[in-house]
Amino acid sequence: MSVTHPAGFRAGGVAAGLKSSGGLDLALVVNDGPSSASASVFTANRCIANPVIWSKEVVKDGVVRAVVLNSGGANCYTGPDGFQTTHAVAEQVAQGLGIGAGDVVVCSTGLIGLTNPRENLLAGVDSVLPRLDADGGEDAAHAIMTTDHVSKQVVVEGATNTGGSWSIGGMAKGAGMLAPQLATMLVVLTTDADVDAATCDHALRTATRVTFDRLDSDGCMSTNDTVTLLASGASGAKPSFEEFSGALVRACSELAMQLLADAEGSDHEIAITTVNAASEDDAVAVGRSVARSNLFKAAVFGKDPNWGRVLASIGTTDAAFDPGDLDVAMNGVWVCRASTPAEDPALVDLSDRRVTVTIDLKAGDALATVWTNDLTHAYVHENSAYSS
Repeated sequence: MSVTHPAGFRAGGVAAGLKSSGGLDLALVVNDGPSSASASVFTANRCIANPVIWSKEVVKDGVVRAVVLNSGGANCYTGPDGFQTTHAVAEQVAQGLGIGAGDVVVCSTGLIGLTNPRENLLAGVDSVLPRLDADGGEDAAHAIMTTDHVSKQVVVEGATNTGGSWSIGGMAKGAGMLAPQLATMLVVLTTDADVDAATCDHALRTATRVTFDRLDSDGCMSTNDTVTLLASGASGAKPSFEEFSGALVRACSELAMQLLADAEGSDHEIAITTVNAASEDDAVAVGRSVARSNLFKAAVFGKDPNWGRVLASIGTTDAAFDPGDLDVAMNGVWVCRASTPAEDPALVDLSDRRVTVTIDLKAGDALATVWTNDLTHAYVHENSAYSS
């Protein structure tokens, strides 16, 4: 049920004829209240799509009543007509729900430069409105998929110290161009907790900072990334910030790991944890540098525990460390101690999908984990043929 698990939400997904491959391609998620508090985080890319331009204005007042999403085309760099299409879709949703267009977030995903047929989108909105249902989360999650092999959904149950129960639901899409500030992803999160817009914003930024922002599959940042949190307040439960934020981090972390597991053509999911750093920023910078090393990622694909490529990547950062005193472990085997060979790399088993890399900088007490995947033949093939 994903986004419709929390009370107060309906959703649906329909085929609007936007994807050449057919299937569901337009989704709508509606918050029936009683509250309509919301928060959103968008891509940090300076080149942004028309739906992001529109939605950045929508979310400024902290009120969102509905999110409409389409796959099949990004509606990015499609000129003024593309923005008018985004506006028209928001107006169509608003008219059908009896709300204002300024309370409708619009999201699109697919190829840049591809014009989404406006008539198809508007007809799709008309088609999905009567199908909105408390059980419609599954169809909505499938409708936003592009190169995804599976849908990504999550439910996290919450409880307050005083006994009130509430929950968070979520759906996401994304399988490639996964990089920080967010990933190539659309995410809708829902909750029936009674939290205001300021709490939503603080909690969402806290969660994305340690989850989606640390997912770095291929270093490529998209133009359409959007994460929107909707709060209906329908449970009546009022969790503390710590309770709510902790549950939201768990929900975002689960979705981020689902995105990583479906990264295009990958054979391995790699968690790079940097410990004993002088600062969290240093730990993230080191992990990010290793995650973006094509040499390292290709080595993991070839099941080669080449720790020298890890050290070479660390050296490109401005983090505090002694280049002559670095430790590196792969899947628990300390292949490098004090920047010299240690345990036998042949002991590192890279046959499993999950790989861990631990880097000890010996410069402080901060730590951070960055997630990536290996570089495979399949990744190159899928992205070379993406628009064909």
